[in-house]
Amino acid sequence: MHLRVVTWNIHKGIGGVDRRYRIERILEPLRFYDADLLFLQEVDDGAPRSAFHSQAEMLARALGYRHFCYGPNVTLRRGRYGNATLSRWPLSQVRNLDLTIGPKKRRGALHARCRVRVGRRSRTVVLYNLHLGLAGFERALQLRRFLASHPFAGLHQRTPVVFAGDLNDLWGTLGPRFLDPAGFRRAGPLVPTYPAVWPFRPLDAVFVRGDLKVVRCFRSRMPVAREASDHLPLVAQLYLTSGASARGGSAQPAGTTSTGPTA
Repeated sequence: MHLRVVTWNIHKGIGGVDRRYRIERILEPLRFYDADLLFLQEVDDGAPRSAFHSQAEMLARALGYRHFCYGPNVTLRRGRYGNATLSRWPLSQVRNLDLTIGPKKRRGALHARCRVRVGRRSRTVVLYNLHLGLAGFERALQLRRFLASHPFAGLHQRTPVVFAGDLNDLWGTLGPRFLDPAGFRRAGPLVPTYPAVWPFRPLDAVFVRGDLKVVRCFRSRMPVAREASDHLPLVAQLYLTSGASARGGSAQPAGTTSTGPTA
């Protein structure tokens, strides 16, 4: 079964250049890509700068997602912001893992599970939506904490896991140093997503583990996406096996190609 995943730091719906709050600019690319799973970072809740909107709920309702969860990390004088995961399937066991290091800004990894139908079977897919810190030592400590955390540390190697978000990975080194040794695979090559108007840093990423295959991964080239935030959306097309097919050999049928938007 094919799954489309989008990860995007939406910058509270505030344009990276004009600094104007226009949530409709966030909605247009997300409608176009029509993902099964959305991993969003810097999502406001009750903040004056974003018209006091509860953005996770607003986006879920506007885009037709019946299921979403929200993990607030930073508390403002009025309101808060954090990570939001939107899903086509029900979410369970939602938990916000604290990744804050000392006096640094509060950071988190939003954990959830969804149950996806694959042929006659259904499979649990484990989701992690992260926004890591700005300092190199901070990101290293955060990933070590994540890899040792419950329930991740107890997952079977075959369990499908999608790990996505704004990793602030300036040089693309977090995969080789931390995630690859833990069994993860990057979805596609390093793709610059920041700054949106002229991207040259691969800050955002999708990684998978277990019975998930990467079909393709690309950044959005929609003009409105360049205006909507200071990051560009990253789109990954994945293939989830039934489990039985993986034991029999190839997890993806020969000749299978990706479908859907490619802009």
